[in-house]
Amino acid sequence: MKRQTAQRRAILRALERAPGPLTPQEVLHAARETHASLGLATVYRNLSTMEAEGEVVPVHLPGESARFEIAGRGHHHHFRCQSCGGVFELTTTCPVVVLEGLTLPGGFTVKHHELTLYGVCPQCQSN
Repeated sequence: MKRQTAQRRAILRALERAPGPLTPQEVLHAARETHASLGLATVYRNLSTMEAEGEVVPVHLPGESARFEIAGRGHHHHFRCQSCGGVFELTTTCPVVVLEGLTLPGGFTVKHHELTLYGVCPQCQSN
């Protein structure tokens, strides 16, 4: 049963408005704009429940804690700004999807992949 509490709605709204996946701390900061009394433990608890219910999915970047985004956005990749640390969703055509299902040399078969590009976002470039 999905309870639509004010806290949960604030968390969902924060994730829906984000340009990419957010850490729980980033979710807290964004969600407090509409629900000022929200606490970090509540964010973690709701993200865990929402993940179990299939509403959000974790995004794992190498060497970092999990970030979260709304589920159902389809296959896509991410860009991590090395200046501000922001992570952004890329909606361009996947450059490596052509490998999925193919057998590579040595008998390896690609079933899934994740790609994160690293660089500098437009806002940091203009600063």
